[in-house]
Amino acid sequence: MSFKIDRGLFRYDFIDHHAVLCVPVDADVKDIRKRYLQIARRLHPDSSITESAEQKQLGNELLSKLVNPAYEKLANERTRTEYILILSQMGKRLLQESTSVTLYTELGRQLANAGNIDHSYKSAIAKLAPTQYDSLEQALQVIAQISELNLVYLMRSAVKTSPTPTLQPKVNSAIPKPDTAKQPSPAPPPAPTKEDSVVEQYVRRAQSLIDKNQFAQAKVELQEALKLEPKNSHCHSLMGMVYLKQNQLKMAKIHFDNALKLDPNDQIALQWKPKIDKALGQQPTDRKVTSSPNNGDKQPDKSGNGGLFGGLFGGKKK
Repeated sequence: MSFKIDRGLFRYDFIDHHAVLCVPVDADVKDIRKRYLQIARRLHPDSSITESAEQKQLGNELLSKLVNPAYEKLANERTRTEYILILSQMGKRLLQESTSVTLYTELGRQLANAGNIDHSYKSAIAKLAPTQYDSLEQALQVIAQISELNLVYLMRSAVKTSPTPTLQPKVNSAIPKPDTAKQPSPAPPPAPTKEDSVVEQYVRRAQSLIDKNQFAQAKVELQEALKLEPKNSHCHSLMGMVYLKQNQLKMAKIHFDNALKLDPNDQIALQWKPKIDKALGQQPTDRKVTSSPNNGDKQPDKSGNGGLFGGLFGGKKK
């Protein structure tokens, strides 16, 4: 059995794994796993909820062909990071093509015009989740509806970082348009945003994600900022912190070096670069390391092990 969905992000030859699991696009691994287990219990053939053989077969098909692949993609840090980056780029592309985007659901239209986009989006997702797979025959329609919410949210998020924000998706003719006579006058368009303020928005989100220990998503935000402003020392120092927290010391050193080249007074880089240099310069004490005149900067084989990382973050000082 094949499952075809032609609404939301699925219309653009994209498999919307967040819609399959009904989790927000910024959900962390813990919430993704919790939601997956709820769905798996509902769809598993041994579930007492599914009564007939046909229902059990349909539930098993949904589980194996949609739900399990979605969880595998989003539970793995590397594939989730790549996937979120693609989502971000997709939101920007759809924003540029917003006049060709069609909204089919009332929820999608409401979200497109919502004031507090983050609250409205997550509330809508939370309301749909409990009944997403109650009717297995209607499950694909619910997934399509969730994917349309994801599409609108990605476009609205892209508006925040667009120099000339605009969101004008079309409304499907089958859905009655709102009575414009009863609508309040639209607010004047915001003044064009300077590019450096766009970078600052990426940086603020990255800092917030770092504070929440969501380093993979923080890395994506900083990568976007560095595309716009590759010589931003603060972006490089924060990227260094992300790699440091992930125990990737060599990559952290590269970004701290870049930060100090751009701004010799960058406080984050000044604080951590000497510690990383010292850590990377340590040789293992349990075996002899031979060197030659050309390998004075040879890195230890296991520069990213837990003990070394622990030492940087408060281990015993010698």
